[in-house]
Amino acid sequence: MPKILVKIHQAYREVISICDSDLIGKRFEEGNMQLEVSEQFYKGEEMSKDKVIELLKEKSQENACFNFVGKQAIETGIKAEIVDEGRVIEIQGVPHAMALL
Repeated sequence: MPKILVKIHQAYREVISICDSDLIGKRFEEGNMQLEVSEQFYKGEEMSKDKVIELLKEKSQENACFNFVGKQAIETGIKAEIVDEGRVIEIQGVPHAMALL
């Protein structure tokens, strides 16, 4: 099972990327959609699902943007009540969601 990676980018608001480890460095295309899972943006600290959920709940109280890629990441985002299942898209079978809270 892939591990979950979390990287926090500092901008005028925090951008938090949550990604399944086995997707790092891959590119997915389907129709006019494309998703590049770059190391620079997604490769962060490895965390347990519980720790990710705790972090997401904490960051959801702030002015943050979230970017989720992969089945484990999406499941964790749903469990933390950040990701709305109806807003998850798939690109070549890889689930992806964004949330702005």
